[in-house]
Amino acid sequence: MLAGAIGLRSEAQVAVLVLVVAVALVFDYTNGFHDAANAIATSVSTRALRPKVALGMAAVMNMVGALLGVEVAKTVSDVITPPHGIHGLTVVVAGVLGAITWNLITWYFGLPSSSSHALIGGVVGAGLASASSVHWSTVVDKVVVPMVVSPVVGFFAAYLVMVAILWIFRRANPSRVVRRFRIAQTVSASSMALGHGLQDAQKTMGIIVLALVITGHSDGNSVPLWVIISCASALSLGTYAGGWRIMRTLGRKVIELDPPKAFAAEATSSLILYSAAYIWHAPISTTHTVTASIMGVGSTKRLSAVRWGVAGNIVTAWVLTMPAAALVAAAVYWAVHLSGA
Repeated sequence: MLAGAIGLRSEAQVAVLVLVVAVALVFDYTNGFHDAANAIATSVSTRALRPKVALGMAAVMNMVGALLGVEVAKTVSDVITPPHGIHGLTVVVAGVLGAITWNLITWYFGLPSSSSHALIGGVVGAGLASASSVHWSTVVDKVVVPMVVSPVVGFFAAYLVMVAILWIFRRANPSRVVRRFRIAQTVSASSMALGHGLQDAQKTMGIIVLALVITGHSDGNSVPLWVIISCASALSLGTYAGGWRIMRTLGRKVIELDPPKAFAAEATSSLILYSAAYIWHAPISTTHTVTASIMGVGSTKRLSAVRWGVAGNIVTAWVLTMPAAALVAAAVYWAVHLSGA
């Protein structure tokens, strides 16, 4: 009888683990269509690439980028230490549901918020609600500090890159420069999509690894190949589905972009994403980085060229992302917990 009860509990745990993996991949998919604008909004708005071609390119490069590293995934899986068993899986799924909810809200209003910080906020919120151990040093050093630093670096670095471009091509024929940078944007947009895949797919990998650790299926020191491929595929499919609401905000509403400005923003953002992933293993926001870079290149024309009202709404969404996702995740956890599920 005891053996039967243990077997039943084990089967229930596996079922919940499958549910957590499924929900995590749904988040990865929403991350893809929510953040598709990050990689291609500038290229589409300058007509360097046709929308469907840009989406296809971004989907492929997202897939490739997701296969190039796992260090960010290890950082994400180290944000909290939830209980073992079904209770711990409940904490994880509540965190992911909080992130999905915030993604859908900001997508509906066309605001380029951070899926990364929504996920971290959701996991921390569910962790606090369940009295799990939250690793605040990881949250502060690997999430909060990069969250503040990356857009600041993106703004000023993109500004300097754009100033350099303006100086180098100051005597060139303007129409010829535009044509050449429109071609160059194919490379910079691909690079941006690669960086997005490198960063964002790993965050979902980290959540799945955390669930595997909770159930004793992993020691957390590596990421199984099936997890890598599943997350890469979900993000890629979501990207191909597109995120047109946010694309309009990034590509047209912040500043009027031309090919040189778009190239400068994409190239700068790509370098920051690669540095964060390979050097600091930090899950930074592609959304924050590219949006700040777009503002930076716009400021080289004149400060009034940036539509600061739209920028203010974006920054407000940034500030609200982590606490809002945390509150939703905590509510989901308590709803499940109090129902006795």
